[in-house]
Amino acid sequence: MDIFSAASLTALLQVIAIDLVLAGDNAIVIGLAAAGLPAEQRKKAILIGVLAATVLRIGFAAVTVKLLAIVGLLLAGGILLLWVCWKMYRELRTSHADELEATEALSNSDLNSDNAVAGKTKRKTLGQAALQIVVADVSMSLDNVLAVAGAARDHFPVLVIGLVLSIALMGLAATFIAKLLHRHRWIAYVGLLIIFYVALDMVYRGAVEVWPHLNNAVS
Repeated sequence: MDIFSAASLTALLQVIAIDLVLAGDNAIVIGLAAAGLPAEQRKKAILIGVLAATVLRIGFAAVTVKLLAIVGLLLAGGILLLWVCWKMYRELRTSHADELEATEALSNSDLNSDNAVAGKTKRKTLGQAALQIVVADVSMSLDNVLAVAGAARDHFPVLVIGLVLSIALMGLAATFIAKLLHRHRWIAYVGLLIIFYVALDMVYRGAVEVWPHLNNAVS
């Protein structure tokens, strides 16, 4: 089977690393938005975030796979993914205090022993938090699908596994991954490097794909 070839296994490892890092990143964003809510509303906001991310990933996957087959859009996708790398790098520099507040909100536990769970974040309503989460989910779900599709390349089974894993991680293990990335920052930077490599590869393959068409247009 194609899934057991060396190229497929390499792509699969890249996809798993991307899913782990972006699921944790998405979880931190959801946690930060939910942290400003009263304790009884946090679970609702987090559930809204996970459900929105799941639906958006499925929707974007159906569209993105077809779009990347169009000449020129692979190059555009690679350039967009480079921007995602820059955005992710800035997010990785989020203050330790903000991350702690997000992780406390996700796990509903007092991790810094200050007798409060996400007690330092500015208060907000459920509507404000839900809007903030959904807007962030639109961007981050597109980032995730684009990165997974780029890493999977022409290996469709890897693409399917990557998207299923992405949804499963968001729904079942987001809190655990957020804690893991909070404690071991280097994992996130390894994931960032892999996404950067995928972006450069997409730009290169997209440029090779577009070049003959540009030559024909000029001549």
